[in-house]
Amino acid sequence: MRSLRRDLLVYVLGSVVAAFLLGGAATYYMARAEVDEVMDYHLRQFALSLRDQRFGAPITPPAGVPEEALDIVIQIWDSRGLKLYLSNPHSQLPSTAQLGYSNAVTDEGRWRIFAVALRDRVVQVAQPMRVRSRVAASAAVRTLFPLFLMLPLLGGMIWLMVGRGLRPLDRLARGVAARRPDALSPLPAQGVPSEARPLVDALNVLLGRLERALATQRAFVADAAHELRTPLTALQLQLQLTERAADEAERREALQELRRGLQRSIHLVGQLLTLARQEPDSEGGHATAPVDLAELVGQAMADHAPMAEQRQIDLGAEVREAGLRIDAEANALRTLVGNLIDNAIRYTPAGGRVDVNVRMIDGAPAIEVADSGPGIPPGERERVFDRFYRRAGQSQPGSGLGLAIVKAIADRHGARVSLDVAPAGGLLVRIAFPPGGAR
Repeated sequence: MRSLRRDLLVYVLGSVVAAFLLGGAATYYMARAEVDEVMDYHLRQFALSLRDQRFGAPITPPAGVPEEALDIVIQIWDSRGLKLYLSNPHSQLPSTAQLGYSNAVTDEGRWRIFAVALRDRVVQVAQPMRVRSRVAASAAVRTLFPLFLMLPLLGGMIWLMVGRGLRPLDRLARGVAARRPDALSPLPAQGVPSEARPLVDALNVLLGRLERALATQRAFVADAAHELRTPLTALQLQLQLTERAADEAERREALQELRRGLQRSIHLVGQLLTLARQEPDSEGGHATAPVDLAELVGQAMADHAPMAEQRQIDLGAEVREAGLRIDAEANALRTLVGNLIDNAIRYTPAGGRVDVNVRMIDGAPAIEVADSGPGIPPGERERVFDRFYRRAGQSQPGSGLGLAIVKAIADRHGARVSLDVAPAGGLLVRIAFPPGGAR
């Protein structure tokens, strides 16, 4: 399992080591520059110190001193170019002198050379550049060695400090793990570091959503159980009446009543399932696609035409603008329009009319369903969107979920649902989609 503390230790300690290495390289080059300056000065002083010496013939190095230990090689010529002295005959140096400082490359490597004319001779002092590199590297190592010795101590301190800094997260994790499944109150934000505050805020938002979802689910289950109890009890009574029927005619009437009760129960269950699918936190994705509103409304009207004809309702449209397309869930919008048309047909008396319009209103695409029924008083227009709410004195069978489903679908699409008085005196339901939603 990946450890945040270990990752931080690796990152921080790796950064420190990289800084040390860069510092070591800088220290080496700085030391090298200083060593070059000092040793150039020594070469010059050493050459000048030989001006009063007398040399007549080449002199071999002293016995017992290995040639590898000689870091400085001296050559001396007289005024005619005759070499008077060479401190190390085995060294390969230029046979001519260039006055001042110069560099030379031989098979033995690079050399730093200083040559000066003194009286009747020319003195050349040379030193291998590897000597200077070795001295500079030694100085850099001696400077950084104590710091590298402190790396284990620094790593331990980083480990402890990171652990101390992560303690609030550990406390937060233990607090979340110790919670009961139904404990959805917000997590306390006191004492939480600013870096962990976004995590706590996100968890609190999630807990709030879960609490609302669970509350909605509990209310839905309670309402569904309450509403299903009545039709199921009625079905049981109708079944008993069927069993007790005295003759065939009474039995047929009881069976017909039982069939209607089953249809009402199936319709209620279907409405409950539809409402559950429209919840914002319901499972499954809500994929959207361009939907032609006029085409969708036309299909819904065609589906409800037999019902309207049976009830002698004039189902039509006054305005149906073509080409109004929005990004939406086609199946959900079909359910929305279907519920509105179904309600309008059910509550409109025989011989009445239902108009379904599609048009632009104030720059926004809208669907309107108007009927010539009794309408809804202004004082009850907000309550009709509540689940299972039915106005007193209603003779039409229903579950009280139709407009609740319409509201849930509209809210998920960002649309606004409004109720008003229709031109024919009934109810006008307008679904206004967000401005600019038309394509």
